[in-house]
Amino acid sequence: MYIPYKLRLLKWHLFRRRDGERLLKEAYRRVYGKDLETQNPVTFSEKLFNRMIAVNRYGNPVLTRLADKYLVRDYVRSKVGEKYLVELLWHGTDARAIPFDGLPSRSIAKTNHGSSANIVLSDSVNREEVVRKLTRWLKDNYYWEGREYHYYDIPPRILIEPFLDDGAQDGPLDYRFWCFHGRPEVIQVDDHRHGINPFFDTHWDKLDLCYRQSFRDCNIEKPANLGEMLWVASSLSSDLDFVRVDLYDVRGKVYFGELTFAPAAGRLRFKPESWDRALGQKWAWVGR
Repeated sequence: MYIPYKLRLLKWHLFRRRDGERLLKEAYRRVYGKDLETQNPVTFSEKLFNRMIAVNRYGNPVLTRLADKYLVRDYVRSKVGEKYLVELLWHGTDARAIPFDGLPSRSIAKTNHGSSANIVLSDSVNREEVVRKLTRWLKDNYYWEGREYHYYDIPPRILIEPFLDDGAQDGPLDYRFWCFHGRPEVIQVDDHRHGINPFFDTHWDKLDLCYRQSFRDCNIEKPANLGEMLWVASSLSSDLDFVRVDLYDVRGKVYFGELTFAPAAGRLRFKPESWDRALGQKWAWVGR
């Protein structure tokens, strides 16, 4: 029997908490091939899924505020200062109000309430298509993608920032600091296409660690300002048990990217698997 979309959506919201917990446990079983340990989680993946379930059950206003790419700017400003924020050229809730004629020749339009929703704007961009796409994105609730409840209550908004130009065609590398209780432990480097997956320790020694099924192995030169990035990551994660702090290095200047609380929505498997336990030991997670 056909059920109209609005009725299905109402059902999803009414049973969100129960269904979200069930689907998270099913996702863990599908990825890891076993039931989730909920009484005494030991590995990183076990603790991550248990936190996702706890947030789905009880909510967490702090994580919601820090996952909001607009509101998190105040947090960054208070922790490390304005200079680490990418300039905000425009923000709003109506894509038709974007001041295209007043923007630089290249900029980035993105939404504040999800992941990977961004568009490179240029002088030749199809403005009508940009407005249509952003308007559609504003109607989405990213929670339904992976049942990450910290996204559920974020009021959708469009942000436009300058294009960070370090000379690379696809933009600068993304330095992802996996931090536990304010301490960066491993650093993942990614590119715009998500085609690389090297991990390093905080001394920039390459680690035998990855989680993508296929990627291009590569060596990344140690950033000259690694010490500064470590300080920024440590400062931004000081009040959190686990968070991935994403930073950019653009011609020697460090910029904040975002805070990520559930990398790949938990759907990842470390290779070798011993890293799951090793990172789990860094995380003193005690429940809610």
